[in-house]
Amino acid sequence: MTDGEDPRPYRPCVGIMLFNAAGHVFVGKRVDVDGDHWQMPQGGIDPGETPRQAALRELEEETGTDKAEILAESAAWHRYDLPPDLSRKAWKGRFRGQEQRWFAMRFTGRDSDIDLDAHVTEFSAWQWVPVDRLSDLIIPFKRDVYRDLVAEFARFAAVSDRKSG
Repeated sequence: MTDGEDPRPYRPCVGIMLFNAAGHVFVGKRVDVDGDHWQMPQGGIDPGETPRQAALRELEEETGTDKAEILAESAAWHRYDLPPDLSRKAWKGRFRGQEQRWFAMRFTGRDSDIDLDAHVTEFSAWQWVPVDRLSDLIIPFKRDVYRDLVAEFARFAAVSDRKSG
């Protein structure tokens, strides 16, 4: 389907590329998707909320921790279309896909601070992965967005020498 064929809007969302001290990225395995598909935290922007506020809220809701600092905000909004069968089910069929503002964040806590069950459980498991593995782990219809994010935020994967010594 081309952009002109589906008149439904995109759902406004945010996403978080959370880096640990080793430069790896947090991914969670969704509880509502069959298969071995992982994703970074993401979610909708509530009415009256800025993308930055939504990103901090979504991080806490999906990972159970707020121990992170924002490093950067994506230069542009990123869009993806859901497959047609899924787009008619998700969000009561109101949206064709999602339009996301992404944030690179540095995790400032310990792994034990992550609690997937602190809120409504979205992920059944989580792991830290090298940034270059992200697009291989994600569900296929989100891969282009993930590749773009890796290109934009990969600089935050580099581990600083300031910690050695």
